[in-house]
Amino acid sequence: MLQFIKFRKNYDNHPVLAIDDMTIAPGIYWIKGSNGSGKSTLLKVLAGILDFDGDIRLNDNISPKKQTIAYRERVNFAEAEPVFPEFLTGKEMIALFAASKNAPAKQEEYFVESMHMQPYLHRPLGTYSSGMLKKLSLVLAFMGNPELILLDEPLITIDQESLRILYGWIAEKHQQGVNFFLSSHQSLQQDGLPVTKEILVDDKTIKFIS
Repeated sequence: MLQFIKFRKNYDNHPVLAIDDMTIAPGIYWIKGSNGSGKSTLLKVLAGILDFDGDIRLNDNISPKKQTIAYRERVNFAEAEPVFPEFLTGKEMIALFAASKNAPAKQEEYFVESMHMQPYLHRPLGTYSSGMLKKLSLVLAFMGNPELILLDEPLITIDQESLRILYGWIAEKHQQGVNFFLSSHQSLQQDGLPVTKEILVDDKTIKFIS
């Protein structure tokens, strides 16, 4: 599903992550590591937000460097603490993402309804609480036809009922062939979530730990 080839990520010539050669099979992966270990950096690189040295291949042949548009159509990302333009409404933000991801018509309705977001979608994002912004970012991450969804710190600023709903989305999409990377320094609640393996980000690299 995902291959790292002589991968390096530096900040101002300071090495942060190095993965010489690693292949990750399809599945749901829980990315663990202490604060500052590089979990968010890893996901932002995979999302195509940060540059890097070496290469990454999605499904053997799609590189964020060589097939930029095709790669970003297939990889979606929800940040730990999302920031959106405050003057847009939630509905407008969803419409923008739906257009950019070539999402099926009315695809967002299922996600919006299950998260009970209808009452405030017409409001400007500047009026949203952190929990409301989190729910919106999760909806956006499931838009389109992604092959890999990256969720950074999905456990923060979200209530238990919404977390249960999110786990249901993940299980459903995984059955349809979608892969997931979820990062957190918190403990994973695995009820109903079929995690394939855990990956530890430590000592400037990553490794499987289960």
